[in-house]
Amino acid sequence: MKNKRNGKHEKRIKKLAIVCTLCAVLLGVSTYAWFIGMRTVNVSGFDVNIATTESLYLSLNGEDWDYTVNINEENINDVGGGTVYEGNTNSWSELIPMSTVGKINATSNRLTLYEKGSFTATPGGYRIMASEVTNTGAKEEDGYVVFDLFIKNLSGEAYYANLSDNPMKDEEAIYLTTESAVTVADAGAGAEKTGIENSVRVAFAQIGRVEATTGADADADTYDADLAKIRGISCTTADNVTGICTRDATIWEPNDTKHVENAINWFATTCKKRTGADLTQSTSYGAACDAIADGTAYPAYAISGVIDETDQVDNYDGYNGYNTSIAQTATKGKLVKVDTFTDSEKIKTGNKRMPFMYLAPNSITKVRVYIYLEGQDVDNYDFASLGKKITVNFGFTKERFNGEDAGQTGVELPDDVLATRTVEYTANVTVDDISNPKVEFDANVFTVPREVMSFTFTDGDVQMIATYITATTLEEAHWEIKEVEEP
Repeated sequence: MKNKRNGKHEKRIKKLAIVCTLCAVLLGVSTYAWFIGMRTVNVSGFDVNIATTESLYLSLNGEDWDYTVNINEENINDVGGGTVYEGNTNSWSELIPMSTVGKINATSNRLTLYEKGSFTATPGGYRIMASEVTNTGAKEEDGYVVFDLFIKNLSGEAYYANLSDNPMKDEEAIYLTTESAVTVADAGAGAEKTGIENSVRVAFAQIGRVEATTGADADADTYDADLAKIRGISCTTADNVTGICTRDATIWEPNDTKHVENAINWFATTCKKRTGADLTQSTSYGAACDAIADGTAYPAYAISGVIDETDQVDNYDGYNGYNTSIAQTATKGKLVKVDTFTDSEKIKTGNKRMPFMYLAPNSITKVRVYIYLEGQDVDNYDFASLGKKITVNFGFTKERFNGEDAGQTGVELPDDVLATRTVEYTANVTVDDISNPKVEFDANVFTVPREVMSFTFTDGDVQMIATYITATTLEEAHWEIKEVEEP
Protein backbone atom coordinates (compact mmCIF):
# COMPACT_ATOMS: atom_id res chain seq x y z
CA MET A 1 0.00 0.00 0.00
CA LYS A 2 1.33 3.38 -0.93
CA ASN A 3 0.54 7.03 -0.17
CA LYS A 4 0.56 9.66 -2.92
CA ARG A 5 2.83 12.59 -2.17
CA ASN A 6 1.36 16.05 -2.09
CA GLY A 7 3.20 18.09 -4.74
CA LYS A 8 2.87 21.43 -2.97
CA HIS A 9 4.34 20.65 0.39
CA GLU A 10 5.17 23.75 2.42
CA LYS A 11 8.49 24.07 4.23
CA ARG A 12 6.91 24.65 7.59
CA ILE A 13 9.82 23.98 9.88
CA LYS A 14 12.02 26.67 8.32
CA LYS A 15 9.30 29.24 8.73
CA LEU A 16 7.95 28.39 12.12
CA ALA A 17 8.89 30.68 14.97
CA ILE A 18 6.17 30.04 17.52
CA VAL A 19 3.21 27.70 17.42
CA CYS A 20 0.65 27.97 20.18
CA THR A 21 -2.49 25.91 20.76
CA LEU A 22 -5.10 26.79 23.35
CA CYS A 23 -7.65 24.06 23.83
CA ALA A 24 -10.92 23.50 25.68
CA VAL A 25 -11.81 27.15 26.06
CA LEU A 26 -15.35 27.65 27.38
CA LEU A 27 -15.80 23.90 27.69
CA GLY A 28 -19.31 22.84 28.60
CA VAL A 29 -20.28 26.20 30.06
CA SER A 30 -21.90 29.40 28.87
CA THR A 31 -20.21 32.63 27.81
CA TYR A 32 -22.40 35.69 28.10
CA ALA A 33 -22.18 38.91 26.19
CA TRP A 34 -21.22 42.42 27.23
CA PHE A 35 -24.81 43.54 27.62
CA ILE A 36 -26.32 41.29 30.26
CA GLY A 37 -23.49 41.77 32.74
CA MET A 38 -23.18 38.17 33.94
CA ARG A 39 -19.98 37.66 35.91
CA THR A 40 -20.14 33.88 36.19
CA VAL A 41 -18.66 33.17 32.80
CA ASN A 42 -16.37 30.18 33.13
CA VAL A 43 -13.25 29.29 31.20
CA SER A 44 -12.19 25.70 31.56
CA GLY A 45 -9.08 23.84 30.51
CA PHE A 46 -6.89 26.10 28.42
CA ASP A 47 -3.92 24.06 27.22
CA VAL A 48 -1.17 26.25 25.79
CA ASN A 49 1.57 24.56 23.80
CA ILE A 50 4.29 26.77 22.30
CA ALA A 51 7.13 25.61 20.06
CA THR A 52 10.07 27.32 18.34
CA THR A 53 12.79 26.45 15.90
CA GLU A 54 16.08 27.80 14.65
CA SER A 55 17.26 30.92 16.54
CA LEU A 56 14.20 31.43 18.78
CA TYR A 57 13.87 29.93 22.25
CA LEU A 58 11.03 30.15 24.73
CA SER A 59 10.70 30.20 28.48
CA LEU A 60 7.96 30.69 31.05
CA ASN A 61 10.36 31.37 33.90
CA GLY A 62 13.25 33.19 32.19
CA GLU A 63 15.69 30.43 33.09
CA ASP A 64 14.78 27.18 31.32
CA TRP A 65 14.92 27.66 27.55
CA ASP A 66 13.63 25.22 24.98
CA TYR A 67 11.95 24.94 21.62
CA THR A 68 8.67 24.06 23.32
CA VAL A 69 6.86 25.08 26.51
CA ASN A 70 3.44 24.26 27.88
CA ILE A 71 1.21 26.25 30.18
CA ASN A 72 -2.29 25.45 31.39
CA GLU A 73 -4.63 25.95 34.33
CA GLU A 74 -2.80 23.33 36.37
CA ASN A 75 0.77 24.60 35.97
CA ILE A 76 0.31 28.35 35.57
CA ASN A 77 1.32 28.79 39.23
CA ASP A 78 3.67 25.81 39.38
CA VAL A 79 6.68 27.59 40.86
CA GLY A 80 8.05 24.53 42.63
CA GLY A 81 7.88 22.44 39.47
CA GLY A 82 9.89 25.00 37.52
CA THR A 83 7.18 25.92 35.02
CA VAL A 84 6.85 29.57 36.04
CA TYR A 85 8.96 31.86 38.18
CA GLU A 86 8.35 32.95 41.73
CA GLY A 87 6.70 36.34 41.89
CA ASN A 88 4.93 36.05 38.53
CA THR A 89 1.61 37.84 38.04
CA ASN A 90 -0.04 35.30 35.74
CA SER A 91 -3.79 34.86 36.01
CA TRP A 92 -6.16 32.10 34.90
CA SER A 93 -9.78 32.99 35.46
CA GLU A 94 -13.27 33.31 34.07
CA LEU A 95 -13.67 35.27 30.85
CA ILE A 96 -15.71 38.44 31.21
CA PRO A 97 -16.09 40.83 28.25
CA MET A 98 -13.45 43.55 28.43
CA SER A 99 -12.35 46.34 26.11
CA THR A 100 -8.92 47.79 25.32
CA VAL A 101 -7.14 49.86 22.69
CA GLY A 102 -3.80 48.22 23.52
CA LYS A 103 -2.25 50.85 25.79
CA ILE A 104 0.22 49.54 28.39
CA ASN A 105 0.36 51.01 31.88
CA ALA A 106 4.06 51.81 32.41
CA THR A 107 3.61 51.85 36.20
CA SER A 108 1.95 48.45 36.56
CA ASN A 109 3.64 46.93 33.46
CA ARG A 110 0.24 45.65 32.34
CA LEU A 111 -2.33 46.12 29.60
CA THR A 112 -4.91 48.82 30.32
CA LEU A 113 -8.39 47.25 30.23
CA TYR A 114 -11.91 48.56 30.80
CA GLU A 115 -15.03 46.76 31.95
CA LYS A 116 -18.70 47.66 31.92
CA GLY A 117 -19.82 49.72 34.87
CA SER A 118 -23.39 50.25 33.69
CA PHE A 119 -25.41 49.33 30.65
CA THR A 120 -28.96 50.45 29.97
CA ALA A 121 -31.14 50.55 26.86
CA THR A 122 -31.47 53.73 24.79
CA PRO A 123 -34.02 54.36 22.02
CA GLY A 124 -31.42 53.14 19.52
CA GLY A 125 -28.84 51.09 21.37
CA TYR A 126 -27.35 51.01 24.86
CA ARG A 127 -25.82 53.71 27.03
CA ILE A 128 -22.49 52.45 28.28
CA MET A 129 -20.48 53.53 31.31
CA ALA A 130 -17.11 51.90 31.92
CA SER A 131 -14.46 51.78 34.60
CA GLU A 132 -10.79 50.85 34.37
CA VAL A 133 -9.86 47.38 35.57
CA THR A 134 -7.72 47.83 38.68
CA ASN A 135 -5.08 45.31 37.69
CA THR A 136 -2.26 46.99 39.61
CA GLY A 137 -2.03 44.64 42.58
CA ALA A 138 0.07 41.56 43.24
CA LYS A 139 -1.97 39.63 40.66
CA GLU A 140 -4.04 40.64 37.66
CA GLU A 141 -7.80 40.87 38.09
CA ASP A 142 -10.28 38.17 37.02
CA GLY A 143 -11.97 38.28 33.64
CA TYR A 144 -9.23 37.16 31.25
CA VAL A 145 -6.22 34.85 30.92
CA VAL A 146 -2.73 36.37 31.05
CA PHE A 147 0.79 34.97 31.37
CA ASP A 148 4.42 35.97 30.81
CA LEU A 149 6.29 34.55 27.84
CA PHE A 150 10.03 35.16 27.41
CA ILE A 151 11.36 35.00 23.84
CA LYS A 152 15.09 34.71 23.17
CA ASN A 153 16.05 35.77 19.64
CA LEU A 154 19.62 34.76 18.81
CA SER A 155 19.79 35.90 15.20
CA GLY A 156 22.62 38.36 14.70
CA GLU A 157 25.30 39.43 17.16
CA ALA A 158 24.44 43.08 17.71
CA TYR A 159 22.00 44.19 20.39
CA TYR A 160 20.20 47.52 20.00
CA ALA A 161 19.59 48.98 23.42
CA ASN A 162 17.69 52.02 22.21
CA LEU A 163 14.05 51.60 21.27
CA SER A 164 13.49 53.00 17.80
CA ASP A 165 10.29 54.78 16.84
CA ASN A 166 10.54 52.81 13.62
CA PRO A 167 11.23 49.15 14.53
CA MET A 168 11.95 48.29 10.88
CA LYS A 169 15.29 50.10 11.27
CA ASP A 170 16.92 47.57 13.57
CA GLU A 171 14.43 44.83 14.53
CA GLU A 172 13.20 41.67 12.84
CA ALA A 173 9.68 41.32 11.47
CA ILE A 174 7.59 38.44 12.84
CA TYR A 175 4.55 37.20 10.91
CA LEU A 176 1.39 35.41 12.05
CA THR A 177 1.04 32.00 10.41
CA THR A 178 -1.90 31.47 8.10
CA GLU A 179 -2.98 28.44 10.14
CA SER A 180 -3.71 30.62 13.18
CA ALA A 181 -7.42 30.43 14.00
CA VAL A 182 -10.13 30.63 16.65
CA THR A 183 -12.86 28.07 16.05
CA VAL A 184 -15.60 26.13 17.76
CA ALA A 185 -13.90 22.77 18.05
CA ASP A 186 -17.14 20.79 18.32
CA ALA A 187 -19.15 21.25 15.13
CA GLY A 188 -22.23 19.58 16.54
CA ALA A 189 -25.73 20.97 16.19
CA GLY A 190 -25.91 24.62 17.21
CA ALA A 191 -22.20 24.88 17.95
CA GLU A 192 -21.65 28.08 15.96
CA LYS A 193 -25.05 29.74 16.18
CA THR A 194 -24.18 32.49 18.64
CA GLY A 195 -20.78 33.52 17.25
CA ILE A 196 -19.32 34.56 20.60
CA GLU A 197 -16.01 33.06 19.46
CA ASN A 198 -15.83 35.85 16.89
CA SER A 199 -15.23 38.39 19.66
CA VAL A 200 -12.14 36.62 21.07
CA ARG A 201 -8.95 38.69 21.08
CA VAL A 202 -5.31 37.79 21.84
CA ALA A 203 -3.09 40.73 22.82
CA PHE A 204 0.71 40.58 22.88
CA ALA A 205 2.12 43.31 25.13
CA GLN A 206 5.90 43.66 24.85
CA ILE A 207 7.08 44.90 28.24
CA GLY A 208 10.83 45.17 27.77
CA ARG A 209 13.98 43.43 26.64
CA VAL A 210 17.62 42.79 27.57
CA GLU A 211 20.64 41.56 25.68
CA ALA A 212 20.46 37.82 25.06
CA THR A 213 23.86 37.19 26.64
CA THR A 214 22.19 38.09 29.94
CA GLY A 215 21.68 34.91 31.92
CA ALA A 216 24.64 33.12 30.36
CA ASP A 217 26.09 30.26 32.35
CA ALA A 218 28.72 32.15 34.35
CA ASP A 219 29.57 32.04 38.04
CA ALA A 220 26.64 31.59 40.43
CA ASP A 221 26.43 35.20 41.58
CA THR A 222 26.46 36.57 38.02
CA TYR A 223 23.95 33.99 36.86
CA ASP A 224 21.54 34.79 39.69
CA ALA A 225 21.84 38.51 39.06
CA ASP A 226 21.20 38.10 35.33
CA LEU A 227 18.25 35.79 35.97
CA ALA A 228 16.71 38.31 38.34
CA LYS A 229 17.13 40.98 35.66
CA ILE A 230 15.35 38.86 33.04
CA ARG A 231 12.43 38.06 35.32
CA GLY A 232 12.24 41.63 36.52
CA ILE A 233 12.07 43.18 33.03
CA SER A 234 9.65 46.09 33.24
CA CYS A 235 8.56 49.14 31.29
CA THR A 236 11.38 51.17 32.84
CA THR A 237 14.51 51.70 30.74
CA ALA A 238 17.34 51.34 33.26
CA ASP A 239 20.15 48.99 34.27
CA ASN A 240 20.56 47.67 30.69
CA VAL A 241 16.83 46.98 30.36
CA THR A 242 15.03 48.53 27.40
CA GLY A 243 11.40 49.33 28.18
CA ILE A 244 8.93 48.81 25.32
CA CYS A 245 5.66 49.93 26.91
CA THR A 246 5.46 53.08 24.83
CA ARG A 247 4.39 50.80 21.99
CA ASP A 248 0.81 49.58 21.93
CA ALA A 249 0.18 45.87 22.32
CA THR A 250 -0.36 43.91 19.12
CA ILE A 251 -3.97 42.71 19.17
CA TRP A 252 -4.94 39.77 16.99
CA GLU A 253 -8.60 39.77 15.90
CA PRO A 254 -9.54 36.35 14.53
CA ASN A 255 -12.70 35.84 12.48
CA ASP A 256 -12.98 39.52 11.59
CA THR A 257 -15.28 38.77 8.64
CA LYS A 258 -17.40 36.10 10.34
CA HIS A 259 -20.82 37.07 11.72
CA VAL A 260 -23.53 34.54 12.52
CA GLU A 261 -27.18 35.12 11.65
CA ASN A 262 -28.25 35.76 15.26
CA ALA A 263 -25.63 38.50 15.69
CA ILE A 264 -26.67 40.12 12.41
CA ASN A 265 -30.35 40.03 13.39
CA TRP A 266 -29.64 41.45 16.84
CA PHE A 267 -27.72 44.38 15.38
CA ALA A 268 -30.49 45.07 12.86
CA THR A 269 -33.08 45.09 15.64
CA THR A 270 -31.30 47.21 18.23
CA CYS A 271 -29.06 49.69 16.38
CA LYS A 272 -30.61 52.98 15.21
CA LYS A 273 -28.85 55.89 13.53
CA ARG A 274 -28.00 58.60 16.04
CA THR A 275 -28.19 62.34 15.37
CA GLY A 276 -28.58 63.96 18.79
CA ALA A 277 -26.41 64.32 21.88
CA ASP A 278 -29.06 63.35 24.44
CA LEU A 279 -29.17 59.60 24.15
CA THR A 280 -32.22 59.34 26.41
CA GLN A 281 -34.45 61.03 23.80
CA SER A 282 -36.11 59.14 20.94
CA THR A 283 -35.62 62.24 18.78
CA SER A 284 -31.86 61.58 18.92
CA TYR A 285 -32.33 58.40 16.91
CA GLY A 286 -33.77 57.68 13.48
CA ALA A 287 -33.89 54.77 11.07
CA ALA A 288 -32.14 51.46 11.49
CA CYS A 289 -28.36 51.40 11.14
CA ASP A 290 -26.83 50.14 7.92
CA ALA A 291 -26.91 46.36 8.03
CA ILE A 292 -23.87 44.25 8.80
CA ALA A 293 -23.23 41.14 6.71
CA ASP A 294 -21.34 37.92 7.06
CA GLY A 295 -18.11 37.99 5.07
CA THR A 296 -17.41 41.67 5.74
CA ALA A 297 -15.05 43.04 8.39
CA TYR A 298 -16.21 45.81 10.73
CA PRO A 299 -14.06 47.82 13.17
CA ALA A 300 -14.40 47.58 16.93
CA TYR A 301 -14.82 50.98 18.61
CA ALA A 302 -13.11 50.00 21.85
CA ILE A 303 -13.21 51.84 25.17
CA SER A 304 -10.16 54.06 25.58
CA GLY A 305 -10.85 55.66 28.96
CA VAL A 306 -13.28 55.88 31.85
CA ILE A 307 -16.81 56.64 30.61
CA ASP A 308 -19.36 58.17 32.98
CA GLU A 309 -22.95 59.34 32.62
CA THR A 310 -21.93 62.83 31.45
CA ASP A 311 -20.12 61.40 28.41
CA GLN A 312 -23.33 60.23 26.73
CA VAL A 313 -21.74 57.26 24.92
CA ASP A 314 -23.89 54.75 23.07
CA ASN A 315 -22.21 51.41 22.50
CA TYR A 316 -23.18 51.61 18.80
CA ASP A 317 -21.51 54.98 18.28
CA GLY A 318 -19.40 54.81 15.15
CA TYR A 319 -21.71 52.22 13.60
CA ASN A 320 -24.73 54.51 13.95
CA GLY A 321 -23.14 57.48 12.20
CA TYR A 322 -22.56 59.42 15.44
CA ASN A 323 -18.88 60.31 15.86
CA THR A 324 -18.89 62.90 18.67
CA SER A 325 -17.94 60.18 21.16
CA ILE A 326 -15.21 58.78 18.88
CA ALA A 327 -11.55 59.84 19.26
CA GLN A 328 -8.43 59.13 17.23
CA THR A 329 -6.29 58.39 20.28
CA ALA A 330 -7.05 57.09 23.76
CA THR A 331 -9.09 59.68 25.65
CA LYS A 332 -11.33 59.61 28.71
CA GLY A 333 -14.99 59.26 27.86
CA LYS A 334 -14.33 58.25 24.26
CA LEU A 335 -14.28 55.24 21.97
CA VAL A 336 -11.42 54.56 19.55
CA LYS A 337 -11.43 52.49 16.37
CA VAL A 338 -8.76 49.91 17.17
CA ASP A 339 -6.21 48.95 14.53
CA THR A 340 -6.13 45.20 15.20
CA PHE A 341 -4.25 42.60 13.20
CA THR A 342 -7.04 40.70 11.49
CA ASP A 343 -7.42 37.35 9.79
CA SER A 344 -7.98 39.29 6.57
CA GLU A 345 -4.40 40.58 6.92
CA LYS A 346 -3.10 37.20 8.06
CA ILE A 347 -4.03 35.48 4.80
CA LYS A 348 -2.30 37.99 2.52
CA THR A 349 0.58 36.49 0.55
CA GLY A 350 3.81 37.56 -1.06
CA ASN A 351 4.76 41.22 -0.80
CA LYS A 352 1.34 42.06 0.62
CA ARG A 353 1.98 40.06 3.77
CA MET A 354 2.19 42.36 6.79
CA PRO A 355 4.41 42.00 9.90
CA PHE A 356 2.64 41.03 13.10
CA MET A 357 5.26 42.40 15.51
CA TYR A 358 9.01 43.05 15.74
CA LEU A 359 11.77 41.54 17.90
CA ALA A 360 15.28 42.88 18.34
CA PRO A 361 18.17 40.61 17.36
CA ASN A 362 20.30 39.06 20.11
CA SER A 363 17.62 39.85 22.69
CA ILE A 364 15.39 38.42 25.39
CA THR A 365 11.93 40.01 25.29
CA LYS A 366 9.30 39.71 27.99
CA VAL A 367 5.80 39.52 26.48
CA ARG A 368 2.55 39.45 28.45
CA VAL A 369 -0.06 37.50 26.52
CA TYR A 370 -3.72 38.40 27.18
CA ILE A 371 -6.73 36.37 26.01
CA TYR A 372 -10.10 38.10 26.41
CA LEU A 373 -13.49 38.86 24.86
CA GLU A 374 -13.82 42.31 23.25
CA GLY A 375 -17.10 43.64 24.60
CA GLN A 376 -17.40 46.28 21.86
CA ASP A 377 -17.25 43.72 19.05
CA VAL A 378 -20.48 43.51 17.03
CA ASP A 379 -20.46 39.75 17.64
CA ASN A 380 -20.65 40.28 21.41
CA TYR A 381 -24.39 40.76 21.69
CA ASP A 382 -27.22 40.02 24.11
CA PHE A 383 -28.08 36.31 24.46
CA ALA A 384 -24.77 35.28 22.90
CA SER A 385 -23.72 32.20 24.84
CA LEU A 386 -21.76 29.09 24.08
CA GLY A 387 -21.65 25.68 25.70
CA LYS A 388 -19.13 24.29 23.25
CA LYS A 389 -15.36 24.13 23.27
CA ILE A 390 -13.44 26.96 21.59
CA THR A 391 -9.96 26.21 20.26
CA VAL A 392 -7.39 28.96 19.73
CA ASN A 393 -4.37 28.15 17.56
CA PHE A 394 -1.70 30.67 16.69
CA GLY A 395 1.84 30.66 15.43
CA PHE A 396 4.61 33.05 14.36
CA THR A 397 7.10 32.83 11.53
CA LYS A 398 10.08 34.91 10.47
CA GLU A 399 9.52 34.16 6.80
CA ARG A 400 7.41 36.59 4.81
CA PHE A 401 7.08 34.23 1.84
CA ASN A 402 5.92 30.64 1.93
CA GLY A 403 7.02 27.92 -0.46
CA GLU A 404 4.12 28.44 -2.83
CA ASP A 405 4.85 32.19 -3.03
CA ALA A 406 8.35 31.41 -4.21
CA GLY A 407 7.30 28.50 -6.47
CA GLN A 408 8.90 25.88 -4.24
CA THR A 409 7.78 22.25 -4.17
CA GLY A 410 9.26 21.41 -0.79
CA VAL A 411 11.69 18.75 0.38
CA GLU A 412 11.33 15.10 -0.47
CA LEU A 413 9.55 13.03 2.17
CA PRO A 414 9.43 9.28 2.65
CA ASP A 415 6.76 7.41 0.72
CA ASP A 416 4.73 6.75 3.86
CA VAL A 417 4.30 10.37 4.99
CA LEU A 418 2.40 13.38 3.71
CA ALA A 419 2.94 16.95 4.79
CA THR A 420 -0.37 18.72 4.49
CA ARG A 421 -3.71 18.42 6.22
CA THR A 422 -5.10 16.85 3.04
CA VAL A 423 -4.29 13.14 2.99
CA GLU A 424 -4.27 11.27 -0.32
CA TYR A 425 -4.35 7.49 -0.27
CA THR A 426 -4.05 5.32 -3.38
CA ALA A 427 -5.47 2.00 -2.19
CA ASN A 428 -9.07 0.75 -2.09
CA VAL A 429 -10.30 2.74 0.88
CA THR A 430 -13.54 2.53 2.83
CA VAL A 431 -13.94 5.12 5.57
CA ASP A 432 -16.11 3.48 8.21
CA ASP A 433 -14.69 4.71 11.50
CA ILE A 434 -14.04 8.43 11.41
CA SER A 435 -12.93 9.63 14.84
CA ASN A 436 -14.25 13.16 14.21
CA PRO A 437 -17.47 13.87 12.26
CA LYS A 438 -15.89 16.93 10.61
CA VAL A 439 -13.52 14.75 8.56
CA GLU A 440 -14.62 14.71 4.93
CA PHE A 441 -13.62 12.06 2.43
CA ASP A 442 -14.02 11.52 -1.27
CA ALA A 443 -12.12 9.44 -3.85
CA ASN A 444 -9.44 8.44 -1.34
CA VAL A 445 -8.74 12.05 -0.34
CA PHE A 446 -9.26 12.99 3.31
CA THR A 447 -9.66 16.73 3.98
CA VAL A 448 -8.87 16.99 7.68
CA PRO A 449 -9.62 19.99 9.94
CA ARG A 450 -6.67 21.52 11.77
CA GLU A 451 -7.83 20.32 15.19
CA VAL A 452 -8.12 16.65 14.12
CA MET A 453 -4.84 14.93 14.90
CA SER A 454 -5.84 11.32 14.15
CA PHE A 455 -8.55 9.24 12.44
CA THR A 456 -9.06 5.65 11.32
CA PHE A 457 -10.24 3.98 8.11
CA THR A 458 -10.10 0.61 6.34
CA ASP A 459 -8.18 -0.42 3.26
CA GLY A 460 -9.91 -3.58 2.12
CA ASP A 461 -9.92 -5.68 5.27
CA VAL A 462 -7.02 -3.82 6.88
CA GLN A 463 -7.72 -1.28 9.62
CA MET A 464 -5.54 1.81 9.18
CA ILE A 465 -4.83 4.87 11.33
CA ALA A 466 -3.67 8.28 10.12
CA THR A 467 -1.81 10.40 12.68
CA TYR A 468 -0.64 13.99 12.23
CA ILE A 469 2.96 14.50 13.35
CA THR A 470 3.68 18.11 14.28
CA ALA A 471 6.84 19.92 13.23
CA THR A 472 10.04 19.61 15.22
CA THR A 473 13.53 21.01 14.75
CA LEU A 474 14.45 17.85 12.81
CA GLU A 475 11.47 17.24 10.55
CA GLU A 476 8.49 18.93 9.01
CA ALA A 477 4.87 18.38 9.95
CA HIS A 478 3.41 15.36 8.15
CA TRP A 479 0.78 12.64 8.16
CA GLU A 480 1.88 9.15 9.16
CA ILE A 481 -0.32 6.24 8.05
CA LYS A 482 0.06 2.68 9.28
CA GLU A 483 -1.91 -0.39 10.23
CA VAL A 484 -3.75 -0.43 13.51
CA GLU A 485 -1.97 -2.78 15.87
CA GLU A 486 -4.12 -5.52 17.34
CA PRO A 487 -4.44 -5.43 21.15
